[in-house]
Amino acid sequence: MRPPAAYYQRDRDRHPPALAPDYKTSVSRSPRFAPISLDQSVSEVTGPVFGHQDVGLLDHDLIRNYAQTGDPVGERIIVHGNVLDEDARPVPQTLVEIWQANAGGRYRHKKDTYLAPIDPNFGGCGRTITDERGYYFFRTVKPGAYPWRNRVNDWRPAHIHFSVFGASFSQRLITQLYFEGDPLIARCPIVQSLPDADAVDALTAKLDMNATIPLDTIAYRFDIVLRGRRSTLFENRLEGN
Repeated sequence: MRPPAAYYQRDRDRHPPALAPDYKTSVSRSPRFAPISLDQSVSEVTGPVFGHQDVGLLDHDLIRNYAQTGDPVGERIIVHGNVLDEDARPVPQTLVEIWQANAGGRYRHKKDTYLAPIDPNFGGCGRTITDERGYYFFRTVKPGAYPWRNRVNDWRPAHIHFSVFGASFSQRLITQLYFEGDPLIARCPIVQSLPDADAVDALTAKLDMNATIPLDTIAYRFDIVLRGRRSTLFENRLEGN
């Protein structure tokens, strides 16, 4: 067991500013005062602990975990990778959760009114526990792009939301995965609020033909770094990183 220790400071030249005017909701959400640095308490650098009893057998398989009458519609994909700490060490036995839109770009949520249909065989949520190498694995369908009310004609790139619990509560990371080669990435005001092109690349899952299952499923690799100078970014705010 690793001893509790203070975490690295975030790199503010790499992370997005809280206020990014092209991302309109950041105008009302962003703080107007300088951040305050607080010492971390024991509760922030220890726990929680998750076990396999918290995860069902099909929780990692979004193709099967909600299916009612058959497989969901869409491009079948594998998303996999390693969860690492700020020193590139694996983070084992940590809870990884995902949620996403279906192949048409619609979430199974009562407030999502996009005209794409709900897929009766796709719930859009999953979770798993990393193994001793910090490795995780999901099977799902590639989410579709969808329009959002930001500017006149803005579309979100295909993306999957991730929530990762590290070795302590203050290590919880919420972020988004994008897909290599998606032309909407360069047009998304949320993504483009990042000042560092390398940071955008770190949020982009890479095609992994070695893990692809022939005639079945395309694979993408997405490694997640919880903290430190090259940490995977919080989806659109500075908190949590």
